Amino acid sequence: MSKILRINTRTKEFHFEELGKYLGLGGRALTSRIVLDEVPATAHALSAANKLVAAAGVLTGTIVANSGRVSLGAKSPLTGTIKESNSGGQFAQKLAKLGILAIVLEDKPEADAPFTNIIITKDGVKFEAADELIGLGTYASMDKILAKYGPKTGTMLIGPAGETCRMAASVQFSDPEGRPSRAAGRGGLGAVMGSKKVKAIVLDDAGCGMLPAADPEKFKAAAKRWAQILLGHPVTGQGLPAFGTAILVNIINEAGALPTKNFREGRFEHAAAISGEAIAETITKRGGKVKHGCHTGCVIQCSQEYVDKQGKYLTSGFEYETVWAFGADTLIKDLDDIAMLDRTCDDMGMDTIDLGNALAMAMEAGIVPWGDGKAAVKLLQRVGDKNDSLGRIMGNGTGFAAQAFGVDRVPVVKNQALPAYDPRSVKGIGVTYCTTTQGADHTAGYAVCQNILKVGGDVSPTGKEGQIEISKNLQIATAAVDSLGLCLFVAFAVLDNADGVPCIADLVAALTGKPYTVDDVVALGVACLKDEIAFNTAAGFTAKDDQLPDFFRTEKLMPHGTTWDFTAEEMQAAKVS
Repeated sequence: MSKILRINTRTKEFHFEELGKYLGLGGRALTSRIVLDEVPATAHALSAANKLVAAAGVLTGTIVANSGRVSLGAKSPLTGTIKESNSGGQFAQKLAKLGILAIVLEDKPEADAPFTNIIITKDGVKFEAADELIGLGTYASMDKILAKYGPKTGTMLIGPAGETCRMAASVQFSDPEGRPSRAAGRGGLGAVMGSKKVKAIVLDDAGCGMLPAADPEKFKAAAKRWAQILLGHPVTGQGLPAFGTAILVNIINEAGALPTKNFREGRFEHAAAISGEAIAETITKRGGKVKHGCHTGCVIQCSQEYVDKQGKYLTSGFEYETVWAFGADTLIKDLDDIAMLDRTCDDMGMDTIDLGNALAMAMEAGIVPWGDGKAAVKLLQRVGDKNDSLGRIMGNGTGFAAQAFGVDRVPVVKNQALPAYDPRSVKGIGVTYCTTTQGADHTAGYAVCQNILKVGGDVSPTGKEGQIEISKNLQIATAAVDSLGLCLFVAFAVLDNADGVPCIADLVAALTGKPYTVDDVVALGVACLKDEIAFNTAAGFTAKDDQLPDFFRTEKLMPHGTTWDFTAEEMQAAKVS
């Protein structure tokens, strides 16, 4: 039976406890329930009262394809809401194999206390000084961690942005090659980890095996069927492996919904130059890897290894959102500059979406010129210097940068920057931006499926009809997927296959030996969202917070001439009750 590991970051004491009232939960459902139960909603996010929870999913640590996602939960210093930030990497699988469902970092050391590394093996927990890693980027830190603890360990760590508690700080996770290229980027949870004075958590699962299933034969049969569902869908079996998530650049640009120059236009004239097709072609010519899994057990393989002109590794997980944020949104058209910006964010430990939008704020203010990739890289590298005031401004994300620079065109909801779909021409995703408990977030209810890709339905992207319903249903489904430890991209296959959700239910039933139905999958998502809404309500959030900035309502987006035409009151129908 998996347990919860609680670590007091002030006293360096720890203990394991049974799941108790948290039995049956995992991933996002578990992080959000713990945060709701144990963190005062009005507490300062960087105070001792906040807790950082890292949880494996219900199916993590097993043979189930694409089940190795990790959920981080806390009160967000960026949004003030509850937050779950999701990542790939090796951490979740190793955590589950160690018999740990979740780690809870509690309390807070004194301000002048040194940073600590936490080492977890099957034999217990150790605390070691992190002095040699302080001030280092995550890549240099990982080199030292791997040299000391071994190449097969899995690590969760922060960079300089997290050490200095910047509000857009990410938590980075090591990929199968030991690189810190996977990020729980959104919401500034790296700052929460930094406030706890924890630089890295290192897992060594040597001597541990996969989680045993209560009914091994039924579990194997369901797992085989599950892999076939994923590999048989054109998106998860063909499109994503061939071109990564950046396959969307040309698609969204053609749809007139690729936000360009800080959401002024819906098309970028240089979209083809930064597309998934262009990335794949560049990688192939230079000898990189077009297909790559972000964690062991991934069959979709939508990551990649982007290399520079000399064939040297530069970055992995070169995602659509990142390519857009450092490309169309800022008018940068050089792929190598965009890749270096991605690398810089991973190294400093920062959210690429918020930092891309923050760069747009700097460009609005004339700090750096529009489209100047080299200047943009130099600006983001300044975040690593704790004494650099401009770097500190950028590290605090879009809303903070806009205030500091006197910019009034600020694309945020609940102070979290909008991702790579303009809500005026993909209105389903706009509903999600407004109503998700997390601040503006595309992953919380990916209505692009029905609006643009026509997966799981067909809802016109520019009209109002059907948008609230698809966003609500997808938010429920996503919360369940996050709680099970599954990759969000499995939704493409599940939405188009009537056997998808029943197969998931069969997997949980065979693993636990207890009945589990499609209704239970849905109930898991609903309960998770209710917990998150309850926290946010207690924190003081109301319907007025569920709305886009005014310029989306007053400015028409070309080429369709669309505006945002939902009210905050209308948005309430998208929330579970």
